[in-house]
Formats: sequence, C-alpha cells, structure tokens
Amino acid sequence: MLKDDWPAVAQSLVLTLVIAVFVITFVVQAFEIPSESMENTLLIGDYVLVDKFSYGGTPAVRAVMPYKEIQRGDVVVFHYPVRPAQHFVKRVVAVPGDRIRLVDKHVFLNGVPLKEPYVRYSGRGRDWFRDNFPRTDLAPPGLEPDWWLQMKKLVENNQLIVPVDSYFVMGDNRDESLDSRYWGFVPRENIIGRPLLIYWSVQDSNHELAGANSASDKIYNFAYAVTHILKITRWDRTLRLIE
Repeated sequence: MLKDDWPAVAQSLVLTLVIAVFVITFVVQAFEIPSESMENTLLIGDYVLVDKFSYGGTPAVRAVMPYKEIQRGDVVVFHYPVRPAQHFVKRVVAVPGDRIRLVDKHVFLNGVPLKEPYVRYSGRGRDWFRDNFPRTDLAPPGLEPDWWLQMKKLVENNQLIVPVDSYFVMGDNRDESLDSRYWGFVPRENIIGRPLLIYWSVQDSNHELAGANSASDKIYNFAYAVTHILKITRWDRTLRLIE
C-alpha cells in the first residue's frame, strides 16, 4: 500500500462503520428467542433478524418516512412495559378500538371468533383467568397490580376495549405465555419491529448456549458453537421466514 492511499482506506472504513451502525440502529437487529411462549412459530434457540424500519421506528421517523401500520396477526418485538430494558416477542391480537375476550381459550374479537392456526395449547391444566378473559372478579398470582386496576375500567359487556396507541398481544403458546392478559397493553412507542427471518436455529440437549452472563461464558459458548455448528444447527429452521 502506498502512503498516499491511507486516507482513502480510512475514509472507506469509516463509511463502512457508519453504514453498519445505521443498519443496526434503524433497519435490522438480531435477537435470540429465550422462552417457549411463541412455540411453534418461534422456538428456544431461534436467532431472528428484526425489521425495525417497516413500522417507522420512533415518532420522529414516522413523521417523515413511509411506514406500515401494525396489524392484527403481526408478530412483534417490543420493550416489555413492566421492565422496558427487556425485550419480548408476541403476536398482536387486538389493535386500538377492538373489543376482545376469551371463552374457554377461544379468542373473540369484536364478537367474532378468531381463526388462529398458529396457536398451540400445551394442556397445562385449567386457568379460569388465563382461559376466560377478562375476569374482573379474580386476580391470580403474577398479575400486575396496575394492570388489574386499569383493566377494570376498560371492560364493557365482558369485553376488554383496547385504547388508542395500544396493542393487546399474546404468545402463540397460549398456556405458557406471560402476555397482555397478565400485564396489559403494549404502547405503540414500545414496539421495536417485526421479526422477519430465522437466520440460525440451534438445539443441543447436552449443552446450553443461552443464558451466558459473564464474558468467559460468552467466549466459551461462541467457541462451542463454532466447533459444533453442524451438530447443533436446526437446518430445517435456519433461513426460515416468520409468519
């Protein structure tokens, strides 16, 4: 390399870094699925790319850029309203203005039963609050107190009314999902985007890749994944589009 070439190389590296930061910040973000709440749509060990652009991101971005409205049936990633530092992934069941209720696990939206081919029931016993919602006479363990008070004000004729700029979400694995039934609505501003693609999926009964906290754990898990990639990859799920 000639000495006179280094400014161009530096400029190219800076440009590449800026583009990468822009893409990660505004366009896509990678997430790992840590729980069973979205089975069988998403499994523990799925690694997904989330489209942060289609819903418009922040209100400022939505004001100047075209964006897609959040619709019933969309799978979304969002900041958990109770602890915003956590990210959750669920399916949007009801949008602002909708009236929702569950009767024996079946969802009725604006009085019409929903067809939900993606839903799974694990058969984990009967839960009168979870399966027959909303219930204003019953407060089960794990119910957020603030949500319990808010919910009572929004129920008419045994239907919960979804307010403006709010979304009611549930996991596809209905019997194993901590969702809007227990902690309330997802504000529009909390929604990050929608998962588009499972870019990698991993399963290994003899080794736990998820849940690493320390730097040494993460290095070990990375080394294990690299050396066992053929064994631990779920090839039938890798590069699968999410619906």
